Amino acid sequence: MNIYTITCHDVYNLGASLQAYALAAYLTGEGHEVAILDYKPPYLSRHYALSYVANPRYDKPLWRQAYLLAKLPKRLWALRSRRKKRFDAFRRDYLPVTPRRYISAEDLKANCPPSDLFIAGSDQIWNPTFENGKDPAFFLTFVPQGTKKIAYAASFAVETLSEADIARMKPWLTALDAIAVREQSGVTILEGMGLPAVCTVDPVFLLPRENWERLSVLPKERDYILVYDFDGNPLLRRFACEKAKAEGRWLVSVFPMEGADAVWGDMGPREFLGAIQNAACVISNSFHATAFSLIFERDFYVFGRKEHINTRMADLLADVGLCDRLVTRPDGGNASPIPWMSVREALGRRIGESRTYLSEHTKG
Repeated sequence: MNIYTITCHDVYNLGASLQAYALAAYLTGEGHEVAILDYKPPYLSRHYALSYVANPRYDKPLWRQAYLLAKLPKRLWALRSRRKKRFDAFRRDYLPVTPRRYISAEDLKANCPPSDLFIAGSDQIWNPTFENGKDPAFFLTFVPQGTKKIAYAASFAVETLSEADIARMKPWLTALDAIAVREQSGVTILEGMGLPAVCTVDPVFLLPRENWERLSVLPKERDYILVYDFDGNPLLRRFACEKAKAEGRWLVSVFPMEGADAVWGDMGPREFLGAIQNAACVISNSFHATAFSLIFERDFYVFGRKEHINTRMADLLADVGLCDRLVTRPDGGNASPIPWMSVREALGRRIGESRTYLSEHTKG
């Protein structure tokens, strides 16, 4: 079967790159011809852009020129950074994107490639707090009538939608032939609209651990604690520093962090996999850092995020019976040792159900 997927695949985000790869790789392994639509509207193309003004306060005559001039040295350095090169190499070598780039839902509709099936997902493509959650392209509105279109492990990333969000999304969602979301909270949202849905795992779980081990680039270091903190969470950082000190381990952070022994800020997707695979413990507020900690069976702790997108991590932990790994106290609470056998069994059931969903909708 010829299949196109659409997701936020090229946004210099570790989890986004890896989940895009995983769905395409899994479907290809099942014998399908798969490509990722290279969809890059302007709001997804600002990374490393020299002319982008992030703060609208400065987007006015004279102020704009001064702002861009002040930002120019750092942006020129970023364009040549090892991090960007690693992401670009991953996209080139591992993401089967279409030769044509599309820049809007209208562009996709006017130039939609023929296919047997279109799949929306995975990751936060329907997050209403992001611009992509308001973009009809991520709801497959460009697909010609009569062509099958489904969602796989799409995420709203929030527990509830506003009335305005529902009014906007419901017609788009109703037109899909089948819907699978990544969190049980997403199923509840859709049931509230009167739409049937199932809950499936993130695509990274569809591939076996051995696949990820072959892809990962391992660091030389071992016996370290890895911190992946998007928010500068003081509770997370205090917990990480105290744990590293108590255990006599090296403390490594993906972002600059007071108290860290090293900062690995130039990681690409493959280096991120290796950093988790070699870690003694992973402390994060990242969904995909949590997911790969489960895949590689590394000790881990999860903290909440400021952006109110914690439901995706809470639902994942509930699925595998590890809710006590969600930390809300400085001492880490009463987390028990991780029973990896039962985690494997729980994940195995969910993975089997998710593969069945894909198999049912990719027949013929």
